Amino acid sequence: MPKRPTKTSSRPAPSRAGKTRAGRKRAADAHLGADALVFAPRATGEMPTKKEVLAFIASQSGTVGKREIARAFGLSAAQKVELKELLRDLSDEGTVERRSRKLHVPGALPGVVLADIVTRDADGELVAVPVEWDSEEHGDAPRIILQAPRHTARNRGPAPGLSDRALVRIVEGSGETYVGRVIKVLEKARKQTLGIFHALPQGGGRIVPIDKKAHGRELQIPPGAEHEAEDGDLVAVELMRQRVFGLPTARVKERLGSLKSEKAVSLIALHAHGIPHQFPDAVTREAEAAKKVTARGREDWRKLPLVTIDPPDAKDHDDAVHAVADEDPDNAGGFIVTVAIADVSTYVQPASALDREALIRGNSVYFPDRVVPMLPERISNDLCSLRPDEDRPALAVRMVIGKDGRKKSHAFHRIMMRSAGKLAYAQAQAAIEGRGDDTTDPLLEKVLKPLYAAYECVKRARDNRQPLDLDLPERKILLNPDGTVDKVVVPDRLDAHRLIEEFMILANVAAAETLEDKRTPLIYRVHDTPSLEKLSALRDFLKTLDIALPKIDTVRPSHLNRILALVKDTDAAPLVNQVILRSQCQAEYSSENYGHFGLNLRRYAHFTSPIRRYADLVVHRGLIRAMGFGKDGLPEDATAESLGEVAAAISVTERRAMAAERETIDRLIAHHLANQIGAVFKGRINGATKAGLFVSLDETGADGFVPAATIGADYYRFDEARQALVGERTGEMHRIGDRVEVRLVEAAPVAGALRFELLSEGTYVKGARGRPGPLRRSAGMKKGPGRAAPRAGGPGGKTGGRKPGGSRKG
Repeated sequence: MPKRPTKTSSRPAPSRAGKTRAGRKRAADAHLGADALVFAPRATGEMPTKKEVLAFIASQSGTVGKREIARAFGLSAAQKVELKELLRDLSDEGTVERRSRKLHVPGALPGVVLADIVTRDADGELVAVPVEWDSEEHGDAPRIILQAPRHTARNRGPAPGLSDRALVRIVEGSGETYVGRVIKVLEKARKQTLGIFHALPQGGGRIVPIDKKAHGRELQIPPGAEHEAEDGDLVAVELMRQRVFGLPTARVKERLGSLKSEKAVSLIALHAHGIPHQFPDAVTREAEAAKKVTARGREDWRKLPLVTIDPPDAKDHDDAVHAVADEDPDNAGGFIVTVAIADVSTYVQPASALDREALIRGNSVYFPDRVVPMLPERISNDLCSLRPDEDRPALAVRMVIGKDGRKKSHAFHRIMMRSAGKLAYAQAQAAIEGRGDDTTDPLLEKVLKPLYAAYECVKRARDNRQPLDLDLPERKILLNPDGTVDKVVVPDRLDAHRLIEEFMILANVAAAETLEDKRTPLIYRVHDTPSLEKLSALRDFLKTLDIALPKIDTVRPSHLNRILALVKDTDAAPLVNQVILRSQCQAEYSSENYGHFGLNLRRYAHFTSPIRRYADLVVHRGLIRAMGFGKDGLPEDATAESLGEVAAAISVTERRAMAAERETIDRLIAHHLANQIGAVFKGRINGATKAGLFVSLDETGADGFVPAATIGADYYRFDEARQALVGERTGEMHRIGDRVEVRLVEAAPVAGALRFELLSEGTYVKGARGRPGPLRRSAGMKKGPGRAAPRAGGPGGKTGGRKPGGSRKG
């Protein structure tokens, strides 16, 4: 049996002047001199000037922090305090910016960037531009001259080419031109369009593009260019030479599948985003050849009654939990909580075929009609799944929890376990509430009640920590056997969900702390503080509700939670929750730690789901290396730099998966509503732009678009502070969070687009020109042309992923 673990170790807002890159350069030159960005090494120990600090930052490719600057100039501890003030001044002046708690010259590229290869220069070298670039803020995107990629045993991917998307490490450069090295080609060029083929009686056919932006712009396929495509097939087409008049002409290059199949809708997203969904033969052979491991070399914990608690339809059970009251008299009222996670690393060795494919995929992708796993089912659903009454290898962490709910100490172990039960969330909750069954009754007293008691203890520390507490109900689509939508439900949020969520967070923190303590490189899960620009916009918006967000150096989740508590159970609550959500940065993976704002944690890593996330597998290997658990841990040549490249790559695959999942839900709902044209629905405005309003329907959660030109008999302007469209003449206002009625005008299932007509009247802004009387919309009122558009951004990925229908598992 396991032993008890021992203890382990207000300033002003920046000026908005000089927003463009050229403007900022002029401002910097005027302030620091024409040669401001020329860095020359100097004697260490002397406090640098602003000019010298800025020159050093500009001389480094990507971003640097206070630590790097202090090291470069050999500063003492006292001088670091002066440096901090100097950097604040530079930030306030707009001559440097903060990004992920690092500093960089405005408009500079980070050390690793996602880029699209767009052309060749006069010397024939490939030229790329960054995918994410704010041209309004920084001017035209810089050019990245690409060096040939390094060919190593781990980098045998395809050579980069025009129109490819690649992960690039910046080697040198600044301003408008950089030199970079291709780390990895992520997406080969797709010079073809995806669409649905509709055959014509006389031969040939039409293509309906799947892209929302191309909705309404069909392509024609001449007879003989069908490539054996049948009516209703998803196809890839290549554009042919175009005529001046008529529809664009294309030829079918590949049949990708029939949309008459049950899993057709997710098939579109798989091909549109280039998500690998078939395992190469080498990967399949390696998985099938894997043998069950024995208990040799592991601690035997098979008598410990660990249980899994998951969604009812889960197949990959990768985490199990146990809790017991601590018998130590020095920790009266405390608990010992154990979290055991499937030991995937014992089957997926570094640089193996399974490992290379897992890195390419980055994570599992969950659609309503299918799961695209990161690992073959032989691994994910069989050898590594913590099935009840079967021996399974695991990495476990035992945590001593104090009476106040805080973790006092922890210890990691490599074990052999045997799950005592497989429970669903609702099943575990029902047992605690006195509605047990044959599975839960034997577990109630010795397993479930201690788990819930430990959760009540841990919850006290969570409440004191105050993570960001957004109220954003999540919907789940239930399908019929034929793959169509049956209904959309909002699953109840149970204490069983929260219990697992909190225990997983504790285990993830313990993993990060151990790897830091052992000085082992790792991949962090990070979530940066909101940018100054987003906080300023949020502050302006809250002013319109007479709510003040204080101007302080550092905004914490507790400040936002106070605002959320203020509007709880009011009509403004959905509106405020949405706007605060949109002020957040995107959570991501990084080999550098800058904390997790949403969870209000200084260090955090993903440890609890190695079956479905590559980041967790890397953390497992790090723990094996750090704790001396075996020779299958993190390779000795793994460094923070190499893990930074992995982190950047899997952050991209995570965003890819989120987009594919979201688009698939849009398509399913649009197909579900396609036969209800003209129907009236109740909903809520969840987005506003110059082009119009985004509305989310109450019943299904479907998102659709109301073009501004179709709203009333006025000209509507976008008010950024109010997050609303406001009538220029009448002052009628439609803002995020407003309850509305809409009529469905158009549904495009293939593109996943809905277009609505707004039926509800808005509120009125004081002081607007004209007489603010009610607008009467008659049936004959002329409506302007509208178009379907993508929905506004959702909550996915802001503070970490979750299993479909389940709790946030780390």
